[in-house]
Amino acid sequence: MPDLSAPVCSETVSCPLCASAGGEVVWQGARWRLVHAEEKGFPGFYRLIWNRHVEEWSDLDHTERMEAMEALTQIEKAMREHLQPCKMNLATLGNVVPHLHWHAIARFEWDSHFPRPVWADPLREPAPEQLAEVERRRGALERHLAVILETLDPLATGALQR
Repeated sequence: MPDLSAPVCSETVSCPLCASAGGEVVWQGARWRLVHAEEKGFPGFYRLIWNRHVEEWSDLDHTERMEAMEALTQIEKAMREHLQPCKMNLATLGNVVPHLHWHAIARFEWDSHFPRPVWADPLREPAPEQLAEVERRRGALERHLAVILETLDPLATGALQR
């Protein structure tokens, strides 16, 4: 079983996604890991992080890119099924953390920032009852995601699951 307290990749000591898991690990395989981002007010916020330190999408070979896109697609589908957001946001920026990762964020009309990006200033207080409901659904979603990612990871050999 991988040691999640140890750096995932050691190529770039100053990289926060090499030095730590980058969130609460939901699933980790040979190529990527999925973490719950633990962003306050956004319980449906996940990151798919490439384990090896690469900075850009084009640093992956063709097969890796296709596998990553399928994983991201399946993550979005599962999040839509379990959380029923009004919109999904998918983003890969890397301006602050130049380590290849994707944000998968379930958005709701009642969230504090909707329809603006989660990184903008809030427009309102989030609805506590709805936040609690999304939190309640996370367990089933994360179990489903672990099964999906285990199936998709071509190098999986009993990967870590929560």
